[in-house]
Amino acid sequence: MVPRERLSDEALTGVIDDFILREGTDYGHADVAIEDKRAAVLRQLERGDATIVFDPTSETVSLILTRDLKP
Repeated sequence: MVPRERLSDEALTGVIDDFILREGTDYGHADVAIEDKRAAVLRQLERGDATIVFDPTSETVSLILTRDLKP
């Protein structure tokens, strides 16, 4: 797990953008501005509903829902 404070603003935005632009991400029938999507994901991070993780095998950083973390 990677605390969001450890990432630069640019890196955090990149991780969030990767998460919201994943294929299959659904925001319903209405179009939602990317800034609003970013703000929603940032709130999830602040609440602890989402977590930034580092995978040492692939050397990648990703954002996942905290409930999907394996114990």
